[in-house]
Amino acid sequence: MRIVIADPNLMPHRSTFEAALPEGALTSWHDSWSEHAVLTDLKDADVYVGPRFTEAMGAAASNLRLVHVGGAGYDGIDASALPAGAVCANTFHHESSIAEHIAAVLVALRRNLIGQDAALRSGVWSSSVYSSEIRQPETLRGAVVTFLGFGHIGGAAWSLLRAFGAEGIAITRSGSVDAQANSLRWAGTTERLGEALSESDILVVSIPLTEQTTGIVGAAELDDLGPDGLLVNIARGPVVDETALYEALKDRRIAGAAIDVWYQYPGTDGRGDPSTLPFGRLDNIIMTPHSSGVTAETFRSRALEIAENITRLSTNQPLKNVVISR
Repeated sequence: MRIVIADPNLMPHRSTFEAALPEGALTSWHDSWSEHAVLTDLKDADVYVGPRFTEAMGAAASNLRLVHVGGAGYDGIDASALPAGAVCANTFHHESSIAEHIAAVLVALRRNLIGQDAALRSGVWSSSVYSSEIRQPETLRGAVVTFLGFGHIGGAAWSLLRAFGAEGIAITRSGSVDAQANSLRWAGTTERLGEALSESDILVVSIPLTEQTTGIVGAAELDDLGPDGLLVNIARGPVVDETALYEALKDRRIAGAAIDVWYQYPGTDGRGDPSTLPFGRLDNIIMTPHSSGVTAETFRSRALEIAENITRLSTNQPLKNVVISR
């Protein structure tokens, strides 16, 4: 079995990946995705692992049986380009890392750790101990968190935030979450988002981006969250209206936000502004480069699951997480 890998995120886990492959498997690694480089390597390949699969790649890979992306998203895979009989599978394993990120940024925002750090670097002890104008910060105990989206990420984040003593509300498109089974205050459909936010301190956004969810959090919803409210978005940028978010932060209509997903992305050089609006000038936002799930734990686990699927393929067992079949 011949395997071509063109996902640089898996490169640090090459030895782990190869040790888990079936005996006799041959691997060919590319340290970045390049259609031209991969094209010359796909002849006689049984498996391709990478973020993109094009029409030209499909034409060059007549023996291909499995295309495996190294993450959850498979929008870079041209389904019509898959050879007859081939399938595409994806993998997750980012929920624990993202949940940890959510907890970390919420503690930082609730306790104003970044503001205190900046102040102390200039000699100012920004604490209620030294200034009666500064409020004592709140912990996460007793905070009410609305989860807009309650899949594997929302569920993992809730499990972690419960340990801090928070309370939870789940808002989903289907409204099918069992509140009692998940120890939530209540659960409902997106039609009840405003109601949930009016009794919440925090909004965690992890709902998928669709035509229906684009801009689902706008000015009205941010006003429902209120001037002490915090927002964390680890879903997709456009789920939260860009202008409404910027204005709410600038005008202090919400207290702060942690944004990991954006409105525009850089090229391969990793340079570029995440928005046309100057979020970087605000002092009440934590900005991260879509990195909440990017940890060694995430990609080590993904490498092992991809290797497991390749082993399943070699022994004609059903594959896990098949998202496209030809």
